[in-house]
Amino acid sequence: MRELMGMPDIIHSIAINAAPAAVREWVATPDGLAKWWAEDVETLADGAVSLGFFNRTTIYRLRPVEQGAFRVAWRCETGHEWEGTDLIFDLLEKPSGSQLDFAHRNWRAATPYFIACNTTWGGLMFRIRAAAEGQGAGPLFRKSALAY
Repeated sequence: MRELMGMPDIIHSIAINAAPAAVREWVATPDGLAKWWAEDVETLADGAVSLGFFNRTTIYRLRPVEQGAFRVAWRCETGHEWEGTDLIFDLLEKPSGSQLDFAHRNWRAATPYFIACNTTWGGLMFRIRAAAEGQGAGPLFRKSALAY
């Protein structure tokens, strides 16, 4: 985590034994997100993606803002603390595959929920890696509960 000018960010990095193009599909597409993050993913008519948690008692709407070969960024449009934050996935090519640098930027404050999300994102990085390396454990968030 780092805090710059009062706005905290969540930052993680993980090595993945898969090419950047393969990893990109897991973080750039609704189908990819559903394989490691949230089972309940819907593509909306306006291009946004809706992720439902706990029988849709919590819904995060994400809008793609950058869909490059080595950078994927989503803007969070809903959620009490998530609204206005950005999810950024940067991919670096490495001899053994990829390095995925992740940031959840522009939080308004380092609240207890922010801290819990930091912990959750750390676990999600391992789910992305498992999915990209063909060992997918499935999404952390099932439609009605956590996977563990």
